Amino acid sequence: MWYPEIKHFCPRAPVILVGCQLDLRYADLEAVNRARRPLARPIKSNEILAPERGREVAKELGVPYYETSVVAQFGIKDVFDNAIRAALISRRHLQFWKSHLRNVQRPLLQAPFLPPKPPPPIITVPPPPSSTEEHPARLLEDPHCADVILVLQERQKIFAHKIYLATSSSKFYDLFIMDGAPEEAERPGRGPLSGRELLMRAASFDVCESSDTGDRANLRACTSDGTLRESQGARQGQLLSSWSRAFVSIQQELVEDPGTYAPRPMTVVHMDGSMLLGPFRAVLRYLYTGQLDEHEKELMHIAHIAEMLEVFDLRMMVANILNNEAFMNQEITKAFHVRRTNRVKECLAKGTFSDVVFKLDDGTISAHKPLLISSCDWMAAMFGGPFVESCTKEVLFPNTTRTCMRAVLEYLYTGRFCSRADLDAMELIVLANRLCLPHLVALTELYTVTMLMETALMGADTDGDVLVYLDMAQFHCAQQLTGWCLHHICTNYNSVCRKFPRDMKAKSAENQDYFEKQRWPPVWYLKEDDHYQRARKERDKEDYLYQRRQCKRKWLFWNLPSSPSSHSPPSGSSAVI
Repeated sequence: MWYPEIKHFCPRAPVILVGCQLDLRYADLEAVNRARRPLARPIKSNEILAPERGREVAKELGVPYYETSVVAQFGIKDVFDNAIRAALISRRHLQFWKSHLRNVQRPLLQAPFLPPKPPPPIITVPPPPSSTEEHPARLLEDPHCADVILVLQERQKIFAHKIYLATSSSKFYDLFIMDGAPEEAERPGRGPLSGRELLMRAASFDVCESSDTGDRANLRACTSDGTLRESQGARQGQLLSSWSRAFVSIQQELVEDPGTYAPRPMTVVHMDGSMLLGPFRAVLRYLYTGQLDEHEKELMHIAHIAEMLEVFDLRMMVANILNNEAFMNQEITKAFHVRRTNRVKECLAKGTFSDVVFKLDDGTISAHKPLLISSCDWMAAMFGGPFVESCTKEVLFPNTTRTCMRAVLEYLYTGRFCSRADLDAMELIVLANRLCLPHLVALTELYTVTMLMETALMGADTDGDVLVYLDMAQFHCAQQLTGWCLHHICTNYNSVCRKFPRDMKAKSAENQDYFEKQRWPPVWYLKEDDHYQRARKERDKEDYLYQRRQCKRKWLFWNLPSSPSSHSPPSGSSAVI
C-alpha cells in the first residue's frame, strides 16, 4: 500500500519489509485475546500470515524480508543491523570514493525462528474426597453389612462392624480374635492355632495403642490369658466378666439383617450394665471417626466407658475438653487415623474380619464390606442396594488381577496410593475408572508419567509405550495421561514417525489433526529452514564467485609492469597476459 508512495517521493531510500509479532504463530490466541480485552479486537487465527506469504510480497517488491518478535526477543538486532547495511550501500553509490564503504555487506539472510519447545503438561491430583468422618458416621447410623450386635442393659441393641471396632480398640480386637479362633483353626490347609499364637495375635495391636509408660499394666490386661483359652471350645455364650469389666458375654445368634431383613448369624456381645446408651454412642462415634464432640454433656460417663474399654486416647480427649484444651484433640485425631490405617493394612494382608471374597482372574482376595461402603460410592451401591452381591460372600470381578485389586483396596482403606513392582498402571486406571474413583485415576496417571520419565532419563526408548498408553487412556477417560502422551508424541514427532510409521498412520483422524497442528518443530519452521538453507547456499555461491573476481582483479592490477622499460622482455620472447 505504501510502497508506490515511498518510491515516488523517496526513490533512493532503501526499503526493508518486516513482519512483526512472530510469537503469535505459536502463542495461545485465547490467552492473548483475554489480555487484549476490552481495548482491542480479538485476533483470529486466519489473520496470522505464514512466512512464505511475507517472502512472496518481499520478492514482488524486490526488498529483503525479516521477521521480529519483541516477546521472544528475536530478529530485532537483525532488522537494525541490516537496515544500516542497506543505508550504507545506498550511500556507496553516491560517495563511491570513500574506501570504507566498499567492504559493507549487503543485507544478510535471516535464519528462521524455532519456537520454544512446549513444556509437558503438569499432572494435577485433585484433593481427596472428604469422607473420612462423614461416611463412617453415616454407616453407624444406618448399618449396612453389620456383623456384630452390642447389647446394652439387656434390651438396647446397637448394630456395629467388627473391622471398625477392632482397628480402633485393642480390647475389641482381642475379643473378636478369641471369638473367631475356632473358625480360623478349622480353615483347610492350616493347622490348629496354639495358645502361644493366639496370645501373640491378640497382643499384636496392643503395642501401638499407647506410648505412655504409665499405662503398661492396663495394656497387659488386654491380652488373653490361660483361663479364657480353656473355655474357648464353648461357642454358645462365653462369659467374659473374669477377663474384662466391659463385657459380659459373647455368642453367635441368628439375627435379622437390618438391610435385607433375612436371618443370618451375627456376633452378639452383651456389654456391662453400667454403660448408658447416649455416652456409649459417643464412644462408638469416636471409634468410627476418631472425633469427640466438644458439646457432649455426659463427658464423665464417656470417660468411664473409655476406661473400661481401655481407649486411653478418648479418655485424654475428655480430659482436654474438661480442662478447656480441646484444641489439643486435633493431634489425637491425627494419631488415631495413622494408627488405624496401619491396623487396617494389617487386617487386609491377613484377611482378618473379612466378610466378602473377590474372585479374580488369578485368585481370590478377602475384603471388608463396611470399609468399602464408607469409602466408595460404587461399592456402597453394590453392597447396599437390591443386588445379588449384597447377600453373597463371593463377588466375581472379571478382567482383574490380585495385584491390581489389592492396590485399589489399599487406596480405599488408607486413602493412599501404594506402588508395587508388579503393578500394571494401565490396568489400575481401568479398574479405578470402573469404580468411579477419579482421585485414584489421577494418582495412577501421575505414577505412570513419573515412571515413563524416569525410564526415558535412563536412556530407554519409551515411544512405543506412549503410543499404547495413548489409545487406552483415551478409551478409559484418563484425560491427563492422554494430554501427556499427546505432548510426548508431538514434541518427538519425527522420531516417533520414523520408528512406528504404521502405528502413527493407524491413529484416529482427530489425533492426526492434533499431531499436525501441535507438532514440534512446526511445519512452517521446517519449510522456512529448508528455504533458508537453499538461499544460504546460493548466497555463499554468489559470494564465492564475487571473491574470485575480486582476487583476479587484484592479481592483474599488482602484476602489471610499472613501465615498459623497467621490465622489458628479452629478445626473442613475448609476454602473455
